[in-house]
Amino acid sequence: MTLRLEYRTVAPQAVEALSGLNSYSDGGCVPQTLRRLLEVVVSDINGCSYCRHTHRRQALALGVSSDRLDTLENWSSSRHFSDAEKAAFAWATSLTTVSVSGAPDNLYRDLERHFSEAEIVDLTFIVLAMNAWNRLAIAFGREMAGE
Repeated sequence: MTLRLEYRTVAPQAVEALSGLNSYSDGGCVPQTLRRLLEVVVSDINGCSYCRHTHRRQALALGVSSDRLDTLENWSSSRHFSDAEKAAFAWATSLTTVSVSGAPDNLYRDLERHFSEAEIVDLTFIVLAMNAWNRLAIAFGREMAGE
């Protein structure tokens, strides 16, 4: 499949608005390494190869090891991730599959054990933004175009 539509050109104001969430996350209270790992987790779930590749590359540039990235698909049983990271990944998974899983109280309580209220909000916005970017890339063929 080729690129269906260049949404960045067609709707630059909408892309700029969505990019505002990325800018917010750049200065938010969630460490950038966790942010990039979350973006890879969400992109894996959504099947967005373009976003997955992009955020893996960014994570590597931040010093995340290949071992951690390579075991990310099996994060729940991997020894490479802390309990806090696993709580964030479980939350991201739940929100990405919200129509099936909802946002269960037990996952939220686990987040509260590891993160402040501000961090929980920031984590949630990271997941929300990544899901939006994945859907744009998939809808308009960006992930297939390999751009």
